[in-house]
Amino acid sequence: MARSIWSGAISFGLVTVPVKLYSAVSRKTVRFHQLNGRTGARIRQKRVDPTTGDEVPYEDIVKGFELTPDRYVVIEPGELEALDPKKTKAIEIEHFVALEEIDPIYYDHPYYLAPGTGGAKPYKLLLDAMRETGRVAIATVVIRSKQQLVAVRPMGAGVLGMATMVFPDEIIEPSTIDELSAAEDVEINPRELSIAKQLVNSLAAPFAADTYRDTYREEVLALVERKAQGEHIAVQPAVEPAAEPVPDLMSALRASLDAVRARERDGAGKARAPRKRPAKRSAAKKTPAKR
Repeated sequence: MARSIWSGAISFGLVTVPVKLYSAVSRKTVRFHQLNGRTGARIRQKRVDPTTGDEVPYEDIVKGFELTPDRYVVIEPGELEALDPKKTKAIEIEHFVALEEIDPIYYDHPYYLAPGTGGAKPYKLLLDAMRETGRVAIATVVIRSKQQLVAVRPMGAGVLGMATMVFPDEIIEPSTIDELSAAEDVEINPRELSIAKQLVNSLAAPFAADTYRDTYREEVLALVERKAQGEHIAVQPAVEPAAEPVPDLMSALRASLDAVRARERDGAGKARAPRKRPAKRSAAKKTPAKR
């Protein structure tokens, strides 16, 4: 059963909604540990003071903000908590906005919000009000001593979703990428654009999340399973692919579009292919030919 990682309340106006926070995703990353290649023992990392060479106990570790490579400002945990303690247990809604106004680049990590003790009715009221008005709540909250900008929105199955967001000054401006300036003065041929649009439309489909899989993770896990069973894995040397002439843009577009259309024809042909019926047997046997 899922466990809540934070509890507090949604605050908008004078209304308070007790809620509990749950992570909405469980990352499936394949994790490896560092081992000694000779003994197979797992490597342990220690916190060592480089000036003395001694290991530092966890209770002696403090946070420091670097001013220069050799100069730090030490911050105590209590000092951080005292900066704004009133926000540590409140998701304070500041505005309600339209969902399409939020660029996806702002989203960071998704969560679920469930009603806390005594919060079922105001929770349902807020969920229904946002669903019928088509609005998303933009709020701030402090989680793990870090102030977060969040978006709260109604989701399926009668649940409020909350996504942490990055602040505007954390987003890198595209203008700082030098290579993008090379595309500003490029002229696009109308014929190229037309074929490109046909290619986009030919690959258009409704979004189905179950269609996509992390094939690399599956292959890594299969490799681990085979090695765990004692199978020897022969690693093939990497072969540099032969250099092929780069086709011009129009040829590449035409070839891509033809390939998609051929694949669609093959799929449609297989779907419509009639099943062969067995040949009917004649009721009367044929008279053998005279020699």
